Amino acid sequence: MGTTSVVKARSARPASPPEKKTVPRRTGRVPTGPGRRRRRAGMLMVAPALLHASLWIGLPVVASVVLAFTRYDVLTAPQFVGLDNFRDMLDDAVFRKSIVNTVVYTFFTVPFGMALGLLMALALHTGLRARGIFRTAIFLPQVTATVAIALVWLWIYNPGNGLLNALLSFLGIDGPAWLSSTTWAMPSVILVGIWQGIGMKMLIYLAALQSLPKELYEAASVDGASKVRQFFSITLPLLKPATFFVLITSMISAFQSFDQIYILTDGGPANSTTMMTYEIYKSAFREFRVGYACAQSLVLFVLLMGFTLVNRRIMGGTRGHS
Repeated sequence: MGTTSVVKARSARPASPPEKKTVPRRTGRVPTGPGRRRRRAGMLMVAPALLHASLWIGLPVVASVVLAFTRYDVLTAPQFVGLDNFRDMLDDAVFRKSIVNTVVYTFFTVPFGMALGLLMALALHTGLRARGIFRTAIFLPQVTATVAIALVWLWIYNPGNGLLNALLSFLGIDGPAWLSSTTWAMPSVILVGIWQGIGMKMLIYLAALQSLPKELYEAASVDGASKVRQFFSITLPLLKPATFFVLITSMISAFQSFDQIYILTDGGPANSTTMMTYEIYKSAFREFRVGYACAQSLVLFVLLMGFTLVNRRIMGGTRGHS
């Protein structure tokens, strides 16, 4: 009886809750041992790039923002003038014209260049013979100095003995003075910009095309989808990240066009080809209005940032459809 009562008493006791496993809390301390050495080695490897970026990118950007609110001519100390530089820009008809010209130049060079780059990438992605030669020929203008390219096109556009007017004369057409006409100067500059930028766009699109999964195209072919349907339903959606990258980099490059303008037209005739970067150059290095040039640079940065955010919103980010 005594043993039975003891067993019943033990069974009547509530079971003790299982012990909880304690998870070590993260203290955020610097790792010790091998982890600390790896982190220190990584910081040492990154330090030269960080120092370079801080000295040659970070400090000039901060200085430009500060000088945008000053009157500074290099020879005298900067004087704080508040928003006077931005008010002067509103009254500067030439700078307003440069903004319009820059937008027009970007509007034509970027879409047409992207379309031609994609077409060439599609052609080179197929079983085209001598693809290496064509890739090199198309990409060569991208790695050639812009000044050299501008000098070649300066000869092509020469109204007297230029190649373009010689070809038109052979066809019985009198060619105009391409770079001296307010009507033809901007289209001539746009053509040079499109031709020079096709190589990089083609290369990026070609790399993106080569990374697309072939299984999707095989499945689409089994379902009876034509090549055109495959292009619009598979290729274009999957190229969305590459398209966004090409669009943004092309816009930045177009807004910063300077060399070909300086060599081909010097902003003329009658300011018909002047760009924002060219006006910034004139303000800083010809008129020595460094504060005003910094204010113009700040406006250029704001415009680029705004266009980038709008394009990102329109395209819905950089992720492609799966």
